[in-house]
Amino acid sequence: MQGFILKVTKVRDEDCIVSILTNSEMLETYRFYGARHSNITQGFKIDFELQSDIKFLPKLRGVMHLGFSWLTNRDKMLFWQQLMRLFYAHLKGTGSVDGFYFDMLENCAQKFGKQNPKRLIIETYAQILDFEGRLHKDKICFICDNEISGEIALARAFLPAHGNCINKNTINFDKLLEFYETKKSINLNDGEVNYLYSVVLEGF
Repeated sequence: MQGFILKVTKVRDEDCIVSILTNSEMLETYRFYGARHSNITQGFKIDFELQSDIKFLPKLRGVMHLGFSWLTNRDKMLFWQQLMRLFYAHLKGTGSVDGFYFDMLENCAQKFGKQNPKRLIIETYAQILDFEGRLHKDKICFICDNEISGEIALARAFLPAHGNCINKNTINFDKLLEFYETKKSINLNDGEVNYLYSVVLEGF
């Protein structure tokens, strides 16, 4: 079985609870500490086995790290772990999940070494919102229900709003709509990418 480690929670001594996203479910597993155990780190993709325990969480066994070369880049790793935290917050408690989410992480991880992390993350975020039917392409403010003329402000999950309704800066709507359609950030400048990334950090 393979999956991405979304969260590692230390418990007693050096044991930990490891939250793993596979291509079909969100798993909560228990990891016993041991000198011969491989490293368990948020963001790693692993191959693993589970040992069932009727009284507690399944035990994580036979862990093998399936590495990406860019994991040794501290800056990229920090961006990647931030994405893991967002995924965990969005999917925790769901149990069974669509393989789409695992595929999104796998695709993003394959590109992470050569492309700009912020651009990859906002593109992934837009794809997830679209998949879930939550990518709003209209210009109706979710606060006041009035149409937005000119530039648009975005709240969490890219919800459209007037800048003065949510006290935020705005972004060009035509460029935003192109981004929504293509899920590519190539025509967005760095300032626009930073704006969208700041929204992503608010959560899914």
